[in-house]
Amino acid sequence: MSGHHVVVQGPGEHRLAEHESRAPAAGEALVRVHAAGICGSDREVHQGNRPEGYVRYPLVPGHEWSGTVEAVGAGVPDSLVGRKVVGEGFRNCQVCDRCHAGETTLCTAGYEETGFTQPGAMAPTLTLPARLLHVLPDDADLSAAALLEPAACIAAAALKANARPGERVAVVGTGTLGMFAVQFLAAASPAELLVVGSRDDREALSRQFGATDFRTKSQPLPDDFDVVVETAGSADAARTAASLLRRGGRLVLTGIPAAGADGLDPTDLVVRQLEVHTVFGAPPDAWSHTVRVFAAGLLDPLPLVTHELPLAEFGHAIELVGSGDPKVGKVLLRP
Repeated sequence: MSGHHVVVQGPGEHRLAEHESRAPAAGEALVRVHAAGICGSDREVHQGNRPEGYVRYPLVPGHEWSGTVEAVGAGVPDSLVGRKVVGEGFRNCQVCDRCHAGETTLCTAGYEETGFTQPGAMAPTLTLPARLLHVLPDDADLSAAALLEPAACIAAAALKANARPGERVAVVGTGTLGMFAVQFLAAASPAELLVVGSRDDREALSRQFGATDFRTKSQPLPDDFDVVVETAGSADAARTAASLLRRGGRLVLTGIPAAGADGLDPTDLVVRQLEVHTVFGAPPDAWSHTVRVFAAGLLDPLPLVTHELPLAEFGHAIELVGSGDPKVGKVLLRP
C-alpha cells in the first residue's frame, strides 16, 4: 500500500514520509485507516511536553482512529477481514495481575501505546495486535467511530460513576469529553442532568445531548447531586465538581490539570463521605460498553467533528486544536 504517513521527528518537527504497510504477523491485523482524530495529547507530542516515558520519537502519531480490516495474521479469525473496527491503544502484556483483572491500563510491564510509542494511525494503514480490535456494525459511520477512543475513556468514567435511573447527575467540562459524558449519563435516565462549563456557547449542544440544565461556574451552583463526572482538567475543576455533590455522593475525575493545581480537601472528602474515582485511559470493558452504546444509537459523535483535513495538513490541524477558537471541535485527518 503506497501513500504517505505523518512522522513527528522530534518536538516541533514533522514531515510526510512514504508509507509501507507492514504485513500482519501472528496474532496481528492490518487495518486500512478511515480517519484519525487529533487530541490535546497529539499536540503535546508535537510540542515536546508529553511526560517522560510516554512518547518515543520519531513516531507516527494517531491514537484515535477507525478503519476496516484488510488482512490478518496466523491465529486470527478470517471473519475479521472486511469488518469495520476501532481499537484500543494500550499495548498491554496480558500476563500480569492487572491485565488478568482486566485493568489493562495499569499493566505492570510498562507503557506502550499506539501513536505514542508504537506507530499510530495518521497513515494509510495500521498493523496492531488483533486482540485490541473492537468490531463495529456493518452500517457504522466510520467518521463518527473515529471518536470512540475518547468516548471509551468517558465510558470508563460512566461505569465507575454507576449512575442509576432517577439519580441527579452533573458534568463539569464542555469539551469533547464533557459532551460524551453528557451522552453516557443521559443514557442512564437521570432525573436531572446539569452541565457546568466556562463557555455559554456549549449550552445548545449540551441540551441536544440530554442536559436538563446548563450553568457557567460564575452562576450559583447546587450542592446536592448524586453523581458528578469531571472532564475539564482545569486547576479548579475538581473542587467545583466536589462542591456539587450531596453527602455520600460519587465523584469521577478524568481531567489532568497542570502540575500544582489546588487539590481536593481531604477533610471535606471524609466529613462528607464522598466517594472519589479516577480514570486514565480505557480498559477493554469500557471499550465494549462504548461500542455497544454507539451501535445502539445512544452515542452521536458526529456533531463534535468540526474539521476534516487530509494528512498533509497535520501542521495546520495541530494549530487548529491549540487555537482556543470555540468554533474548533474535533479535527479528523483522512489518509
